[in-house]
Amino acid sequence: MFAVIFVNLVSHYHFQLLAVTDSTDLISLLQFPFMQRAIAGGILMGLLGGLLGSFVTLRQLSFFSHAVGHAALVGIVMGTLLQLNPNLTLLPFTLIFGLAVLYLIDKTNLTSDNILSIVLSGALAIGVILSSLIKSYRGNLMGVLFGDILAIDNTDLILILLLLVGSSVFLLSTLRSQILLTLNPAVAKVQGVPVQLYRYLFVVLLSLAVAVSIKAVGILLVNAFLVIPASSAKLLSQQFTRFLWLSVILGALSSIVGMIVSGFFNFASGPSIVLVQFLLFLAVLAWSKLKLQAG
Repeated sequence: MFAVIFVNLVSHYHFQLLAVTDSTDLISLLQFPFMQRAIAGGILMGLLGGLLGSFVTLRQLSFFSHAVGHAALVGIVMGTLLQLNPNLTLLPFTLIFGLAVLYLIDKTNLTSDNILSIVLSGALAIGVILSSLIKSYRGNLMGVLFGDILAIDNTDLILILLLLVGSSVFLLSTLRSQILLTLNPAVAKVQGVPVQLYRYLFVVLLSLAVAVSIKAVGILLVNAFLVIPASSAKLLSQQFTRFLWLSVILGALSSIVGMIVSGFFNFASGPSIVLVQFLLFLAVLAWSKLKLQAG
């Protein structure tokens, strides 16, 4: 049996699914360039999500990344209306949106949850209204809700790799200051850490990471790449460095396993990865509870 690809129509959007019946099919499937790019992209996004997600989780920015991901719909719709490549509008929009939200949080007396809820609601409303102006086929627009990791091209891989390298250099070279900033911003400021600069730089990286991941996993699931592996790692270790590495490893591992699950069970690739992350989290949670009771 040879690996094949078929199309399923789901709510006017087609998922590219993989039909694999045995290990021979899986090996044959790996010969395809699109599958090689998908696996490479999944691993890179897993590494990136694990790295940034560890700080997102500890700094309680999960809702922030969630808001950026959903508001990205406006950037995609703008690109469609202007007949441009959506990536050309998606990246700058998510970046501007993330920085604008952080600025509003700093300059108002409202809580961050209130600001995020208000801005997210407004952005979604604008996105829905603008999407109604699109007269042509909207299948490609619906695709951004669910993503398609098999559609990753070489440009996407380069963008993800550059962002991963940039994030690693920035966070690891300033790791001591990042840890202090995460645990106690007031003390970090007293000790000379450029708190505001580091906060804004991190938001830049986080916003761009959300943007480059949307094509693969979609708006609805992009936040999972940042939150679930890091949350699982947090249950496994309270020591920061170990927690950081576990988050990165779990992010990459879940991407590989998710792609294999996608192939064997004919599931959509992005949701398969998130499902593996979720099941892994449940397993780690159960193990930690049992360990706590045994201790």
